[in-house]
Amino acid sequence: MIRSLRRLAAVLLVLVLAIIANLTWVQFVDADDLRSQPGNTRNLLREYSRERGPILVGGAAVAKSIPTSDQLKFLRTYSAGPRYAPATGFYSLVYGATGLERTENSILSGSDDRFFVDRLEQLFAGRSVQGGAVRTTLNAKAQKAAFDGLAGRTGAVVAIDPATGAILALASSPSFDPNQLSSHNSTKIRKAYAAYEADPDKPLTNRPLTMALPPGSTFKLVTAAAALESGRYQPDTMVPGPAELKLPQTTHALKNWTGQRCGPDDETTLTNALAISCNTAFASIGMDLGADALRAQAEKFGFDNGFQIPLRAATSRFPAELDAPQTAMAAIGQYDVAATALQMAMVGAGIANGGTVMNPYLVSQVLGPDLSVLEQAEPSPYQQAMTPANAAALMSMMETTVTQGTATSVQIPGVRVGGKTGTAQSGTDAKAHAWFVAVAPIQTSQVAVAVVLQNGGGAPEVSGNALAGPIARAVIEAVLS
Repeated sequence: MIRSLRRLAAVLLVLVLAIIANLTWVQFVDADDLRSQPGNTRNLLREYSRERGPILVGGAAVAKSIPTSDQLKFLRTYSAGPRYAPATGFYSLVYGATGLERTENSILSGSDDRFFVDRLEQLFAGRSVQGGAVRTTLNAKAQKAAFDGLAGRTGAVVAIDPATGAILALASSPSFDPNQLSSHNSTKIRKAYAAYEADPDKPLTNRPLTMALPPGSTFKLVTAAAALESGRYQPDTMVPGPAELKLPQTTHALKNWTGQRCGPDDETTLTNALAISCNTAFASIGMDLGADALRAQAEKFGFDNGFQIPLRAATSRFPAELDAPQTAMAAIGQYDVAATALQMAMVGAGIANGGTVMNPYLVSQVLGPDLSVLEQAEPSPYQQAMTPANAAALMSMMETTVTQGTATSVQIPGVRVGGKTGTAQSGTDAKAHAWFVAVAPIQTSQVAVAVVLQNGGGAPEVSGNALAGPIARAVIEAVLS
């Protein structure tokens, strides 16, 4: 009998210990995961009972919460919603959060550990808990110029401050309205989301960060950088420039976009080859340098590396294991080379910043509920892609491309601008993509811009200079204004 009682007591003790262990696990170890589950109604009501902090561009709130009279006490609203959607994302009752609404949620919701004292003060003062604010690096004028310039055409624009890596513009088209996904009516939210998902133009796609396309002739900036860095080329070095270049190991020949040779005796200078976008010259240079040199230079600018700004950007790529003809095509931004608008803006910014590529970032400050600064962004270098002397030489070549070459559409009276156009084929049936990379002013380099119009934005004739250039110019003018 006594033995049975002891066994029963031992079993009960084990059960009690198991219950205590389970409660401890649920209350402490697994608490965050349980709270964050989409179906957790208590968590949802708690978040909506707080005034979520604003997302700021300069001093203006482009996303903020306003009080309501329903059970969910605050409604998230977005001024100029489609214009800023690639940065803000949305905060949805049904679909959660995207963009900065997701990556900075702990700040905006007020749940960040840094707000512990603020929450206590608000509690003891009888005030409702408020979230902190996030100030972006975006320039309101540049963002408007970028978004308006795209004018609904499929494409993307990124502008960067070369000296810091701060993102001044992040525009995507076609865009979406976050207000339609952030209402308190779940039926309307689902209907709007389904319409966006069914749209063949995919407006929910964050094109500046995730749309990786062949960069075409804008990649010649990378090839030119590799040539200068090799020590075997100078801006005035004579390079081959025939009307056609027979590609080794194949029966194919590469032609220039004009169909003409790039200089007398089938030769031209490296500067003029960039200015007139000579395909045969850069294909020859690419094969001379070799695939490894091109890849190493591309990676110094950010290719084959992922970036979080804090939104995650797609990895731009330079292909591996290239043979000679593939290397020739890669040198002019074709074959399997793919780049985002962010990546090509980083190329321009790195050249403009004396060869130093800075890590791109979108958040300049984290603020408390009283708008006191809790965290200030610290610019950081990514890599030294070029020597300052070679970067200055390439900048001068880019200026010649604007004043005497194919990039004339970004000429601005009184401002020295450098640029490079690009048209990139993507399949035999699809129209070419129109690209433009520009930096200005040459002396102080305040902004680097990359513009891409997918399939030429639907234009019957595709030209980076005619289609993408005016957008780049408008963004530059907005920043310099």
